[in-house]
Amino acid sequence: MRTEPTADHVDVLIIGAGLSGIGAAHHLQESFPDKTYTVLESRESIGGTWDLFRYPGIRSDSDMYTLGYRFRPWTGGKAIADGPSILQYIRDTAAEAGIDRNIRFQHQVSRMTWSSADSRWTVEARRDDTGEQVTLTAGFVVTCTGYYRYDEGYTPDFAGVDRFAGQVVHPQHWPEDLDCDGKRMVVIGSGATAVTLGPALARLGAQVTMLQRSPTYIVSAPAKDATASALRRVLPARAAYAVARAKNITRSVAIYELCQRFPRAARSLIRRAQIGRLGEGFDIDTHLAPRYNPWDQRLCLVPDGDLFDALRTGDVAIETDRIDTFTESGIALRSGKQLPADIVVSATGLNLIAFGGIEIVVDGRTVSLPETMAYKGMMLSGVPNFSFIVGYTNASWTLKADLVCEYVVRLLGHMDAGGHATCVPRREPSVGEEPFLDFAAGYVLRTVDNFPKQGSEAPWRLRMNFFRDLVTLRHGSVTDSMSFESAGSQVGDSVGGAQEKSPASRSELRA
Repeated sequence: MRTEPTADHVDVLIIGAGLSGIGAAHHLQESFPDKTYTVLESRESIGGTWDLFRYPGIRSDSDMYTLGYRFRPWTGGKAIADGPSILQYIRDTAAEAGIDRNIRFQHQVSRMTWSSADSRWTVEARRDDTGEQVTLTAGFVVTCTGYYRYDEGYTPDFAGVDRFAGQVVHPQHWPEDLDCDGKRMVVIGSGATAVTLGPALARLGAQVTMLQRSPTYIVSAPAKDATASALRRVLPARAAYAVARAKNITRSVAIYELCQRFPRAARSLIRRAQIGRLGEGFDIDTHLAPRYNPWDQRLCLVPDGDLFDALRTGDVAIETDRIDTFTESGIALRSGKQLPADIVVSATGLNLIAFGGIEIVVDGRTVSLPETMAYKGMMLSGVPNFSFIVGYTNASWTLKADLVCEYVVRLLGHMDAGGHATCVPRREPSVGEEPFLDFAAGYVLRTVDNFPKQGSEAPWRLRMNFFRDLVTLRHGSVTDSMSFESAGSQVGDSVGGAQEKSPASRSELRA
């Protein structure tokens, strides 16, 4: 039986208790111990992505010296860590700081409504465990929901799949009791999940074939960071972590810039490294040479070359072809080849969704996200007292998350110092529109039109460069293109679009 809604108020409401949400809570309580906050989490536990995904071999594809928080050193033995170790790191961070006491689990947020008259958000959530409708109010909201759907992954409509006698599994919903030993398994996909699953399933005794429509760039990296290990022996843990983190950030940015500016040279370097792992006889041109340039899509990282080793020894086979149809016993390819299978894994990608699908309403008007523009990759034009965290597509997610949290802390401090109740990014009419994620991956292209836009110039342009964001978010102005208003001021009639400013009703500060 449903109970009556309950109400509560906090200074800051954080939505999501994954890597970003726990980090946001830590930054907030360290900087403002007197501010109240609550974290709403739709699932029953901490961890987000790292609690959701349970497929064999689940791991990071960023090193833990950059995926780890700036404020809490990673002390694990491996730089490329497995999912359970990352999950424990997040949970330990929450427990040590007492953040776990401020989390409300199984609270699925559906709607958030801003009232200029009250200078606060009203947030509606449903408790999945009881069915209770919960209402909270907050002065500021930070969404840490990532950008993909937790309830379903992306699976294409495969012809004939209904007549397949075996089992079809998506990595996002991996069965706990799935027996892989001795099974013929076809992993469909060429992204990070597929290249992780291949060798992991082979270690479990499966006969694995990776089936891809087109290749992806795959590079090897050491599972352990020798430099970081050496630094730990001579420096205190926090100092060693900081140096290793700086080294790895610089390296990742340099690799990305090399690929973008000198794609032919980058292709050549990647190819030579692959030949060194696989030998001259492997058909790299068919299976490992994409049509696009390096880092036009995300590079797939394999620790200690485990996939290359599995391909070289025959523990994992690879096919580059198109699916014609599923059959009762496997998959028929366009080339005429048959792939027998007991289990097919559709590692075919994710479905994206902005801000967890939460409806956002400002002064009675529902915000249409494609009509808004992202401000510094972390706020929305015309939407007051609201920030979101979306990490880098070309580097560690947490690098951007930490910077956004630092910016929000500085912004809240500026508001407190000036006695401001509201901050609103104000878009200039001259700023051109571009897609929010300028990234050629299929999972992005399918849904990017449902996201906010980014702008053609700062501060509306989404930078995929840590060092540029370091200047802007950690040290730059918090007042450029931002209006600060007193309690009860109306935020404006045109949510998201370019707006006229009224100096009489708001104080606008410029850098």
